[in-house]
Amino acid sequence: MIRSIVGFVWVFLALTACSSPPDAIFGVDNPATPAATTKGATKHTIYIATTRAKADDPEVLFTGERKPLSLNFAKVDVYVPPNHKVGYVERPSSVPPDPKNDFVILEPEIFADKTPFKASLNRDLKTRSRDQREVLLFVHGYNTDLVDAVLRIAQFKHDSGFTGIPVLFTWASRGKTLDYVYDLNSALHARDDLLTTADVVASTGSSGLNIVAHSMGNLLTVEAMRQDQLLGSFNSSGKIRTIVLASADIDADVFVKQLQPFPKTARKFYVLISENDKALAFSRRIAGGIDRVGDESGDELVKLGVKVIDLSKVDDTSSLNHSKFADSPEIVQLIGRRMNEGDSFVSPPARSVLQNLPNAARVLVQPSGTGGILVFQ
Repeated sequence: MIRSIVGFVWVFLALTACSSPPDAIFGVDNPATPAATTKGATKHTIYIATTRAKADDPEVLFTGERKPLSLNFAKVDVYVPPNHKVGYVERPSSVPPDPKNDFVILEPEIFADKTPFKASLNRDLKTRSRDQREVLLFVHGYNTDLVDAVLRIAQFKHDSGFTGIPVLFTWASRGKTLDYVYDLNSALHARDDLLTTADVVASTGSSGLNIVAHSMGNLLTVEAMRQDQLLGSFNSSGKIRTIVLASADIDADVFVKQLQPFPKTARKFYVLISENDKALAFSRRIAGGIDRVGDESGDELVKLGVKVIDLSKVDDTSSLNHSKFADSPEIVQLIGRRMNEGDSFVSPPARSVLQNLPNAARVLVQPSGTGGILVFQ
């Protein structure tokens, strides 16, 4: 009996790894201290493409249910508080939020379709210098509601120092711990829509496209890339600069099959792993003991021709070690620098990138030169 109770607690903790309670809402400012006039608060405009259905409540924007046949598009402004700490998302504990201490989401705008969405994105791109016209396309993980996804990409954009425009692709996760199978099917349901979103972004005046996927969002991302590769249209725009697969909740055997259509020289992905990822340890247990890509042996992964960053010994601000790509100050800033440099991640980071990482240890490259392991310890 005790073992069963302990097991249930373990499962609950692991399942809640990707999300926090929805304690922030859209379009609610603090009338006493508006976010726009709060000294030191930083505004980031987040573009949104989603397979979520539109909500009746404007403070919710989109639900966790699926829109059957097409995408919804929107944008919001997120204000990061002046007292923000790198690696954290300071969520409000009550409404209205306090912009001095909390993230605030304002000015939600829903677009009729992809045409005004693209037009708005193009207008923003034109206001930027040529070296700041890249786009970050972020794909979130399991058990993630819309608010949590918006706050995560805003925090990642802010902390990484990425100078381009963030676009959130948010698939219809219900944000509930017991809806794992629904979320899994929602991720697979969104494959065509992710490709559509990438095509829309690539067709703008953007200079490059950087893709970051987290947890179950990796299954969606790699499946979509495989589908595009089989159709002969993967990266037909030539704009993809970076693909980061963080804490990938993908069956390691499935990943091998997913990569087969790609020549080894074309597998220019960064795979972020951590052997102490507790959420993936749970996923491995319910998947029959098969390793997940995010906690697979780096030596095995590198044989596939991908770049591997081993974060096992990097500190995380959470206790589950499942979001080091955004929660670890050193790692989130490293990723941002690489993106800003327009680097395709096909070679080890330059000394200038690593100078603020005192624990960077070594880079291992396979004889073929196609893969490599970057280990932080």
